[in-house]
Amino acid sequence: MKIVIHTMYYLPDFGSAPVLMGELAHALAAAGHEVEVVTTLPRTRGEEFRGLFYSRRVEDGVVVKRLWTNNAPFPLARLLAWNIYTAGALLNLMAGRGGNVLFLRTPPLQLGLPALFGKALRGARVLVNVQDIHPDLAIESGILKSPAGIRFAKGLEKWVYGLADRIAVISDGFARNLRAKGVPDAKMAVLPNWVDTEFLKPGPKDNRVSRRYGLDGKFVVMYSGTISISSNRTLERALEAAALLAGDREVVFALVGEGLKKESLEKKAAALGLGNAVFLPFVPYPELPDLLASSDVLLVPLDRDKSDLSVPSKLYTFMAAGRPILGLASPDSEVAVLLRDHDCGLAAAPDDPAAIAGAVRTLKAAPERRTALGLNARSYVVRRFAKDAVLGSYDDLLRSMFS
Repeated sequence: MKIVIHTMYYLPDFGSAPVLMGELAHALAAAGHEVEVVTTLPRTRGEEFRGLFYSRRVEDGVVVKRLWTNNAPFPLARLLAWNIYTAGALLNLMAGRGGNVLFLRTPPLQLGLPALFGKALRGARVLVNVQDIHPDLAIESGILKSPAGIRFAKGLEKWVYGLADRIAVISDGFARNLRAKGVPDAKMAVLPNWVDTEFLKPGPKDNRVSRRYGLDGKFVVMYSGTISISSNRTLERALEAAALLAGDREVVFALVGEGLKKESLEKKAAALGLGNAVFLPFVPYPELPDLLASSDVLLVPLDRDKSDLSVPSKLYTFMAAGRPILGLASPDSEVAVLLRDHDCGLAAAPDDPAAIAGAVRTLKAAPERRTALGLNARSYVVRRFAKDAVLGSYDDLLRSMFS
């Protein structure tokens, strides 16, 4: 069958979404499907894509179409980018022969528009892959405040779920959220994000990346990923925890990545006068294992009011690295429950700097305990989230849509 994957972000862009969608596309192509990816031009254009408004390439058997969108770092610009991308996806379906299955990685929910066209005029099936619960995230974060806007967004969400033939959610909590909104169980499949556990393995702390950034010889509490609205307030509290730990010269908080809220966090660190917090750029993907190995503790931050609306794929990536996780999330969130049930790390209240600092002190004082937590994390992710098993489930789900 022909599968058209719609995803805002794809390789060589940075972040977990491009990596996951690249692995999915190539796995489906290797399974015998004709695969097309409709995405955006990378946020960091580089010479390869500079000045382009459209690019079509065949990459390892996958047709990749990249469309221009704006990438200014503020919420209204993000909404505009979603709309521009949706318009491009619709034009692509109108101009071509479409596919048997339209795979929609949401957000944006606006992708329901090209899906409607594909179903009505091309007879396509639609699989919606829910990575974040929208519009709930936008509402809880305060970005979406207008009553009329909230009603429209919730109506759009309901319409997209009704339009879908199947819906793949990444956790049981997501399934509960959609079930409460009237989505039938028969339409949903829980398929978590996956990890390439052969690539992401525990490694020595003393490595080329740790030496490059001066992290060797330090007790490193690391966050690596997109610095976004779903974790901004909690990362601010983490910086306040760093201020409480300033007297321990061995402790360093390393925030690695880019995103909408990076500049505001840098200003926060400057205002606190932090000498024990460093901001680093994304490293090239081949260096990710060494980057994570540079840490002693890996942070998974979720603002309290978003803890049930997002399960970051970086959680499983970090677990594969064999380091203990410090989950900054509400105690009843899926992240906190997983860490407790499988003894993979500690959880601390996301709005309590003293609790975060206390958890760091506890982990720093117990090296043998840290080793055990890291081994537990690695073992669990290998059993449950290994790449080949989850991607095989996606192939099965797609084929079942025609049985």
